[in-house]
Amino acid sequence: MARPFTTPAVASAGHWAYVRAHRGTRRTDGPARLSTTDKKVGFQLQSSTFPPALPVPAPRRSRARAGVAVAVLAALAACAAPPPEGGINDPYESTNRAVHDFNRGFDRTLARPLSQAYGTVVPKPVREMADNFANNLELPGDALNSVLQGRPGPALRNTARFAMNTVLGFGGLLDPAQIVGLNHDETDFGETLAVWGAREGAYVELPVLGPATERDTLGKVVDFALNPVGWVADKPRENLFTGVDVAATLGDRYTFTGVVDGLLYESADSYAQLRLQYLQNRRFELGQTADEPVIDPYEDLYGQ
Repeated sequence: MARPFTTPAVASAGHWAYVRAHRGTRRTDGPARLSTTDKKVGFQLQSSTFPPALPVPAPRRSRARAGVAVAVLAALAACAAPPPEGGINDPYESTNRAVHDFNRGFDRTLARPLSQAYGTVVPKPVREMADNFANNLELPGDALNSVLQGRPGPALRNTARFAMNTVLGFGGLLDPAQIVGLNHDETDFGETLAVWGAREGAYVELPVLGPATERDTLGKVVDFALNPVGWVADKPRENLFTGVDVAATLGDRYTFTGVVDGLLYESADSYAQLRLQYLQNRRFELGQTADEPVIDPYEDLYGQ
């Protein structure tokens, strides 16, 4: 699930959430999902994380939750059209490319320099604790989505993991749950919509938040509105959560500098490559790879 307190100003510049190294594991009672190692190789988007959730001020959360049902119904209708032949549905390509150029500029001028400074100054153990804490905040929302998907196993594991790491891991700074085999079963409302039968819709690239589909764009909004952590966090705690999440996101960008730089600045067509990586990885997560093959229209540019 997208981290609940990340704002666009500190998000992944639209791209480096592909390399979010969440503590996920393959599911045993649902669609196959990437392991931590798979995600590093496959340019995982957090939806994570990459992308982070859209910002909604805390006083408006109740109104956001009130409109969730209407938004979901609208999205189910909007995503009803199947993708065209070849598996890439990108009717907004000209607009998406303009947003992509903006996101690259954001990364080059702000996100990348900040991440390099953070990774150089802050010791690795401290960066790991920030990442653990931010990941722990995702667990209640992941448990809720698992319930909505009819998957009690992941819901119970994420709940138990959250309880153990919060109590024994000093609020989530440490990860004792992983030692006893309580791994993080990641999910999000975009996957919930897929389980409910909504199609992915068109590919879009969002300013700062990066690659998504119409279905996953709605999922990010709903994930923020329905995250249980947001229901109980007062303003001081929310500021704390946001700060830690910023630190964890910068740490990810620093850790995967080579991968992200190669994707954004060394590809013959970074937009097409990013789109390809996102769609392949997301469909693999949802167990849809075989049904919706992705063909790269620029594969000749990569020497194939």
